[in-house]
Amino acid sequence: MRKRAIYFLIPAVLVGLLSFSVFKNEANPEKEKVLKELIFKGLMDKAHFNSIKINDDLSEKAFEQYLKRLDPGKRFLTQKDVEELNQFKLSIDDDISGKDVNLVPVSIRIWNERLAEAKSYCNDILEKEFDFTKNETAELNSDDWDYVNNKSQLKERWRKYLKYQAIVRYHNKLENQEKKAKEAKEKGEEFKIKTNKELQQEVRKDVLRNFNNLFDRLEKQDEEDKFADYVNSILAVYGPHTEYYLPYDKEEFDIQMSGRLEGIGAQLTQMDGDIKVTRIVIGSASWKQGELKEEDVILKVAQGEEEPVSVEGMPLKDAVSMIRGKKGTEVRLSIKKPDGRLMVVPIIRDVVILEESYAKSAVIEDEESGMKVGYILLPSFYADFQRSGGPSSAKDVKKELEKLKKEKVDGIVLDLRSNGGGSLRDAVEMSGLFIEKGPIVQVRSKIAEPIVYEDKDPSITWDGPLVVMVNKISASASEILAAAMQDYGRAIIVGSSTTFGKGTVQQFFEMDNYLPQAYAQVKPLGSVKLTVQKFYRITGKSTQWKGVEPDVILPDVYNYLDIGERSLEYALPWDEIGAKDFNQWQSESDLKLLAKNSQIRLEQNEIFNLIEENAKRMKAQQDKKSQTLNFEAFTIEQEKLDAEAKKFKNLKKVHENLSVYGDVPKGGNSADSVKVARMEKWHKEIKEDVYLYEAIQVLEDHVKNISVASGNSKGKHIKD
Repeated sequence: MRKRAIYFLIPAVLVGLLSFSVFKNEANPEKEKVLKELIFKGLMDKAHFNSIKINDDLSEKAFEQYLKRLDPGKRFLTQKDVEELNQFKLSIDDDISGKDVNLVPVSIRIWNERLAEAKSYCNDILEKEFDFTKNETAELNSDDWDYVNNKSQLKERWRKYLKYQAIVRYHNKLENQEKKAKEAKEKGEEFKIKTNKELQQEVRKDVLRNFNNLFDRLEKQDEEDKFADYVNSILAVYGPHTEYYLPYDKEEFDIQMSGRLEGIGAQLTQMDGDIKVTRIVIGSASWKQGELKEEDVILKVAQGEEEPVSVEGMPLKDAVSMIRGKKGTEVRLSIKKPDGRLMVVPIIRDVVILEESYAKSAVIEDEESGMKVGYILLPSFYADFQRSGGPSSAKDVKKELEKLKKEKVDGIVLDLRSNGGGSLRDAVEMSGLFIEKGPIVQVRSKIAEPIVYEDKDPSITWDGPLVVMVNKISASASEILAAAMQDYGRAIIVGSSTTFGKGTVQQFFEMDNYLPQAYAQVKPLGSVKLTVQKFYRITGKSTQWKGVEPDVILPDVYNYLDIGERSLEYALPWDEIGAKDFNQWQSESDLKLLAKNSQIRLEQNEIFNLIEENAKRMKAQQDKKSQTLNFEAFTIEQEKLDAEAKKFKNLKKVHENLSVYGDVPKGGNSADSVKVARMEKWHKEIKEDVYLYEAIQVLEDHVKNISVASGNSKGKHIKD
């Protein structure tokens, strides 16, 4: 959705703030001054939702963020370096105000010195063979570390880190060698077994090559990149979704957000130096391959059969450029699962099949109960604001509802699991398909009164029983619709303990647009993404931070992991504003009874018991503080993880009592054959989905309650 409101006045305000003289040469100090004045004295003050005073408190928080960006793994800086930088700890506010503060140049000098030393450490350490029989460990969570006191301790930290990299590779090489030797024996072919010493030499050579590549990339970072890190350290204090983008980075963002996704189809983020998967795009190469999941950490990237390159500590844009590639080419990702398993995921790059990103429906018949259920899967709240008549998720869901009505279904399940949101307009319109006219969501900006987005169409497309499915990845627009349906009492919300909790709106500001022609020499300046508004339910409660708590809660593999808005540093807090009047829907169904009946089924369900067990296991792995560097112990640990993973690999069950059908293409060409195969695959997945099956059971209980209470009538309206 395009946000307008008060922001047309900003350019004039910003121009007045540019008090320095026009300069002829594009000198970095002057360009940086323009950026800081535009961002912090203009955009942040006038447009950002979060009001923060530019003072010593901001300086201290921004300084901490800057150190994290400078050295996230605490493998470069010493305590002495940090003490030298501490002189600027309370000076960032002075820098914003225009005073000369040398934090960035001093940190760059120190960083370059430590980078050269780290390169030397790696060369020295990797010349010698590692002793994998020694009982020692590598600490995993750098947040718990102190900075080392001297360079010898820093070198020791590097030794353990490199040994960890080596032991992982050594373990993989031994496994691959055993596998190939077995295959050769079965074929009657000869296979040369390499000695442990030879494998160690290969491993150290591979690790050295990867780190030399990393150091080379770090050395090539320019001052513009480092200044952007500094600016983003300050912006991070305003909230996790506020960022400054260099022109290149904004271009990359636009590519990711467009419908033309050529690559693996995964959204990535960088947290504490790790490249983490945050979303798998429906219909993409990753989605079709099936092994890469949200929360996986990418360790290495290989182009086909080429040697993998470590991306640990690598700038995100460099990692993305290695992962992205032409359709039809292969990329192999070495990943670490949340449960600690290490594996290689081969993916053939492709273009996202847009149809897989759109709403689709199926009819599910339960032979045991005789119920006929309509199922709608909505991967995102998509919309095309550029073209009239372009795709609209609200319009598409309406079409699916009308098709399901013709099938005379008894109730509908709307699946918003892993739906990261999208168009607010479509969330409002879609909510209106299930209720008479009324408020859907409130949106508040920094200084204006809350705006109420309403459904003004009194018609109802579907007035029958409704279940909305969510999980911990359901965010933003998904939370708006789920919250509205819950507040109206219009639907039963089923899912994990809570949704993501993102209740804010972001807007991009192209800074070049705010400069008069006289300042053309400093362009391009890049863009700033600001949090400009906040969502509130019609009850006045925010979806921010807390998310939406379902009426019926199901076990989820992510339930115990630190996922969601509340896990992000400086996330905006939960709050509430005034409620709005609305006509509540009388469903004549006892929510507590529905939840109780579901809980009884879950306790007797072996799959859900395994899911709960696996969730706790993953949490234990996430909380793990150290990793053994003893090869025998490492191997035992990996074998244990692999065995556990097999136990939890197939958390599916074919529900033979379900029949699934829908619109299957019946043409004779190859394109139709592909669509038929895809639809059949989806129908098979529906029958195996234990979460969907439980949602259907909840819906059936709901339908029975309505039938008993009101003699097969639909829900009624009552005045709140």
